Parts: sequence; structure tokens; C-alpha cells
Amino acid sequence: MPPRSSCPRGEGRSLQHRVGRGYGRWAPPQPDAARLSAEDRGSRGGRGGGVAPGSGVRAGPRAAAAAAAAATVTVRAGLHRELRSTLAAAVGAPTAVSAPAMGEEDYYLELCERPVQFEKANPVNCVFFDEANKQVFAVRSGGATGVVVKGPDDRNPISFRMDDKGEVKCIKFSLENKILAVQRTSKTVDFCNFIPDNSQLEYTQECKTKNANILGFCWTSSTEIVFITDQGIEFYQVLPEKRSLKLLKSHNLNVNWYMYCPESAVILLSTTVLENVLQPFHFRAGTMSKLPKFEIELPAAPKSTKPSLSERDIAMATVYGQLYVLFLRHHSRTSNSTGAEVVLYHLPREGACKKMHILKLNRTGKFALNVVDNLVVVHHQDTETSVIFDIKLRGEFDGSVTFHHPVLPARSIQPYQIPIAGPAAVTSQSPVPCKLYSSSWIVFQPDIIISASQGYLWNLQVKLEPIVNLLPDKGRLMDFLLQRKECKMVILTVCSQMLSESDRASLPVIATVFDKLNHEYKKYLDAEQSYAMAVEAGQSRSSPLLKRPVRTQAVLDQSDVYTHVLSAFVQKKEMPHKFVIAVLMEYIRSLNQFQIAVQHYLHELVIKTLVQHNLFYMLHQFLQYHVLSDSKPLACLLLSLESFYPPAHQLSLDMLKRLSTANDEIVEVLLSKHQVLAALRFIRGIGGHDNISARKFLDAAKQTEDNMLFYTIFRFFEQRNQRLRGSPNFTPGEHCEEHVAFFKQIFGDQALMRPTTF
Repeated sequence: MPPRSSCPRGEGRSLQHRVGRGYGRWAPPQPDAARLSAEDRGSRGGRGGGVAPGSGVRAGPRAAAAAAAAATVTVRAGLHRELRSTLAAAVGAPTAVSAPAMGEEDYYLELCERPVQFEKANPVNCVFFDEANKQVFAVRSGGATGVVVKGPDDRNPISFRMDDKGEVKCIKFSLENKILAVQRTSKTVDFCNFIPDNSQLEYTQECKTKNANILGFCWTSSTEIVFITDQGIEFYQVLPEKRSLKLLKSHNLNVNWYMYCPESAVILLSTTVLENVLQPFHFRAGTMSKLPKFEIELPAAPKSTKPSLSERDIAMATVYGQLYVLFLRHHSRTSNSTGAEVVLYHLPREGACKKMHILKLNRTGKFALNVVDNLVVVHHQDTETSVIFDIKLRGEFDGSVTFHHPVLPARSIQPYQIPIAGPAAVTSQSPVPCKLYSSSWIVFQPDIIISASQGYLWNLQVKLEPIVNLLPDKGRLMDFLLQRKECKMVILTVCSQMLSESDRASLPVIATVFDKLNHEYKKYLDAEQSYAMAVEAGQSRSSPLLKRPVRTQAVLDQSDVYTHVLSAFVQKKEMPHKFVIAVLMEYIRSLNQFQIAVQHYLHELVIKTLVQHNLFYMLHQFLQYHVLSDSKPLACLLLSLESFYPPAHQLSLDMLKRLSTANDEIVEVLLSKHQVLAALRFIRGIGGHDNISARKFLDAAKQTEDNMLFYTIFRFFEQRNQRLRGSPNFTPGEHCEEHVAFFKQIFGDQALMRPTTF
């Protein structure tokens, strides 16, 4: 095995170093053995560079230009040999094919509008990137003339100077930017405190293993750091007040290269001669846990070729909350395979790593990987296009792994214009088009693309609006959109479109969409209910991990659908009324299917639509067979329809009676219709006549102008007073003096009931 390179590895390395070694750049297919000289094999066999997916340099007619561009940002002359090696590896790849012309509505990937801009890499300025903090370091003259640190979320960049003690190989801040670590040699790492009231004098830590070379280092917290050497791994605690480090744990094994996923705090070490046995370590709160190692299955290769796992064909990323190792597998030219594929290995916290998904690319060439919004994005440099995969969508399962094809047709990233900046810029100058899929691009997980030669860092973003027209299957489209972060308004737009005259969907398709929406809605309601029950039971105190469920944009409740979709839909005069009613009933059916209580305003929308088209017979059937759920607002709406449909009055009373909680409303309805005796009989039937207001009933009886009815009601309350208080007289608090005087006027004083004596 050739000697390992002592150059630092992992994130935080110089971007010039990455360009020269092919790290983080376009990943070409593995070349035939005959195409590599002995020197090239030596540089590849144990080389330290080239882990991130997307390494390599563009081949074909543009190879010379790519080599020149890479050379301009390569500071060290010793890296040019490895640059030539990378170019040789790309020979034979397909020539570039221009992407088809597209309108802006066709691009579903874009670079962020506000990139991080930094000083371009040049012989004086070295540029580094830290994947953990997502920071770009611009180091001029080894730091002597200044270091500028910028990140996507940093409003104010960090600027400082440090002594030029040699070439900087790796530089990173700890989490929270409290301590700076700088690697200048293959044996030591220097530290400097950025904590107020702490000494800013540098202190140094040498790796503990003899004859070992430091490949790189990773911060796992604000005061914990890991050294990765070619002979193992060393976990330290940094003591800034003492300006020293304490070794917490170490593990010895031969290391070819490593990779770090800051989101999961997992380091992956490549071991064995073929480099395809990977040993993961997990770090948390001062502990280092060794996870089960696993082997990456290498593709078949000719006997003359010795296969090995290239670091640039591996990536680690979190997809749907789970950590995956992504392997870009290039098939040999001698095989009958249709193209390359991305293999996803699930790396759990407990248990063995398992191959779970295979993404079929159906093409060969040079690729780069990103993960955006839980979508695996595969960039293809030769055609200058990208495709996306969603492992949550249904694929082809063979019993052990699931095969996935691209969700959408291949499309280019939306063209990007670099604005003219600086004091010399004038409004007449037009922005400069950015060269997409450039050979100088370097990708980082999950969604970062850097051009060191142009001085830009972008976040890759997914545009959901164009996808609506590119994915005609509404069910699959809804499955896709419901998993995206910013999906709410797009989903509502899809629902409105499928109910439009031009793009009207069939009822089965509409029902499928409603079911998918309400499935997510029900999951959230159940989670909310479980949380509320746990809080009520006091479990939140005993279980600090209990958290209130987060309402994502995938949760569309009834008010969302009513406000943005259905209320506008029923007003479309060109739409057949039968279709309108069928759609409303499908949504109500879906809610009932998932045992979600239907809000009264949806029933009101149905009733108003039926009345608008004089479909009273259908309204009567819906109410009679309880298709529309009982509610007080609905009963009141029915009362208002009596002038159009007289039976609505009785339907309303029947509904209020079934509710058992609307007794007051029933009484009010009867009194408003001057049915005073009916109201009194109803209130006596439910046993509430001892507590009702006498004045309310006497007012209603007087308004009927029926003296005998007034006499009957007045006599009823006299008898109630006698039974309850031993006297038929009304108390002052009942405010019935007006009605007593009216009774005397009509029937005389002798008609008043006399107190009963025993």
C-alpha cells in the first residue's frame, strides 16, 4: 500500500487544496487500470483528498480550460501532479450535452438570492470552509494580513489577524465561535481563545500516537474536538482557561480517509486496503461511542483493475431525520448496466448499518450530490442538469432494498446572474451570468455549493411551483408536496387548480387528494390530543423529552381548505352545480372517514349551495339521513330558510332536540314563532319550568294579542309561585308588574289567584 498523504483531510481544508486534489468536486466514473500510470495509482491509492461527492474535474473538450481554472487557484506546486491525475480519471466520460431551452417556470432548482460573498481564492488569499459552522475563512498571507470569517447567518463577519507561522492547512472555529483551531503541520493543532477575559495566546496540542499524521480535526461541541490521524482517532476536551487539552478517549486503527456529519455528530473512518470498510463513531456530551462497522459493496470491475472506494463517491446526510451514507456507484464500462446509481445505507444509532435504497441515475459521467428539503439532488455535469429523488415516495421493493427513479425530468438549475458590485458599478451595467455546473464548483452537504474562483457560497433551494406542472399524477404530487417544508400555499394552489374548469380532475382523484390532506391533519390532531392527555396526567414533569407536536405546513385544517379553496370554488358560475355539491360532499366524507369533526361552516356551505340551486329535496335527504352533522349554527341556518322552504323550521327544531344541549335555543325559536304553549310544554317536558323567566313568556303571550293565551300563561306562573313560595304573587325581582296590571285591566282584580291557606 502506498504511503498515506500527510495533507489534512475533511471539512475545513483549503478550497485550493480541494480543487487540486479533486476533493468535493465532480465525481467521475472509475477509469480503467490501463489509463493510470504507476504514479497516478500511487497518488490515488492512499491519497488524502477527494471525499465529498462531486469531486473531479470536467472532462471532454473543456478539460484544458478546467485544468487552467483549477491551476489558478492552486497555491502549492506539489498539487499539480494530483490535478493531472484527476483529469486522467475523467477521460472517456460522455461529452457535454447542452440542456434544453426552458422557461423560468420549468426550473425546480435555484441558487439562493443572497449568497455569501468572500474574497476570491488567489496565490495570496487561501479560502477554507467549515461544514459544521457553515463558515468561509479567507486567510491572507497565512493570517498575518487578516482573516475574514463569513457564514450564511452571520450579519457581521468576524475579522482578526494571527501570526504567520507557516502554511495553514485547516482552520475552524468551535461551535459558538469560542475557540479557534488551526492546523499548520501534520503533527500538531494550534488553539486560540476567543472568549472574553481569557488569554488569546496560542497553545498547541500534538497527536498522542507516535509516527501518526493528523488527517484533520472536527469540533463536536464548543469545547470538544476530535483529531483524526492515519492511525486512529483521538477525542479531546479543550480547557480554555488552562490553555490545554485533556484526552478523553482514543481508538487505534488504520485510516485512509474520514468524513464528518455535524448534524448527527458522526465521524466515518475508511479502513482496509480497498478503503470500503467504514467505521463510524458517534459523539455526544463528552462521550465517544463506536458504532458497528460496515462494508460498502464495490461494483464489479475487470480483473486487471483493483477496485477501491473513492472518498469523493461517499457522502453523509440526514434524510427525513435519519442518517444515511450515500455511495455514488459507477458501473464498469464492460458491464451492461444502464448507468450509475446512488446507494443509501441507513446508519442508525443502534444496530448495524443496512442498505435501504438505490437511486437509479440511468446515465454515466460526473456527478455531485446535495440534500435539500429531504430530497437527494444529483447533479450531472456533462448534461448540465440535475434530478431529484424522494425516498418517501413509493418505489420498487425487491424484498431487501427499494429502487427509486427520478421524481421529475432532468432540469438545469435556474440561470443565476451575478450582480455587479463595488464603487465602480453603475446602473447601466448588466449582471454577469454565472457559469452553472462549473468545474470549479465544490459541493458540501447538505445544500451548499461553493465557487472559490468566483468567491461565492450558495445554498441550493427547491422551487415547488414548477413541480406542479411537471408531475401530472395528482396523488403522487400530493405525496411529494406534503413532505416539503414550504408546501402549504402550493398545495392549496393545486387543490384550486384541480377544481378549475380548465384543469378539472375526476372525483376519484379529488377524493384521493382530500384523503391525503386529512391523513396528515388527523396525525397532527392525534398527536395534539396525546400531548394534552400527557400534560393533564402530569407526565410532562416526569418526562422532559415530551414536547408539543410541531404543526408543519403539511397540516391543512378545515379553515384553510374552506378559505382558500372551497369558498371560491362554489362561486364559479360556470361549474356544474352537481359537481360542486359532489366535491363538497367528498371533502366532508373524507373528514368523517378520518373521524375528524366537521366544522359547521362546511355544512353551511353545502346548504347554501343546495338552496341556491333549489335542491330542497336533496337538502331534506341530507338532513334526514344525517349526512350533515347536527349543530346549533346549522339549525339556526335552517330556521332562516323557512321562507324559502317551510319544512326547514321543523327540521331545525328536530336538530336542536337531537343535540340535547340546545334547549334554550328551542325555547327561543318557539317563542319567536309565537308558539308560547308549545315552548312551555317543551320546557316542562325537560323539567326546567321551575327556573324559566316568567317575564319572557308573558311578553311573548302579550305580543300574540290573544287574551286567553295570556290568561293561561299568567295562571301557570301564579300556580308555580304558589307551589314554590306559598304565594301566587310575583316578586319584585321578576319585573312582572306591567303584566300584573295588564291582567287586572283585562280580567279584573277578582281574577287574580288568592293565596292558599292550610
